[in-house]
Amino acid sequence: MNRAVLIKKTIINIQKLPDTKVQEVSDFTEFLLSRIDDQLITTGIQMVASESNTFSFLNDEPDLYTVNDLKEKYK
Repeated sequence: MNRAVLIKKTIINIQKLPDTKVQEVSDFTEFLLSRIDDQLITTGIQMVASESNTFSFLNDEPDLYTVNDLKEKYK
């Protein structure tokens, strides 16, 4: 089924529901939309952080420790 057919079928089914269930469907769709918004925001923040040069100064830092400094080595 394509999107248009699914939407029409869903609307027909919602019209058959009692008012309390229609409210539940509305609340659920708002929840789904807010999750999509949250995901878009999170993805945007991750992209900005990964493309940022804020911590690029750390690339010039010398290594303070080596493997020889370890007291125990785990495999």
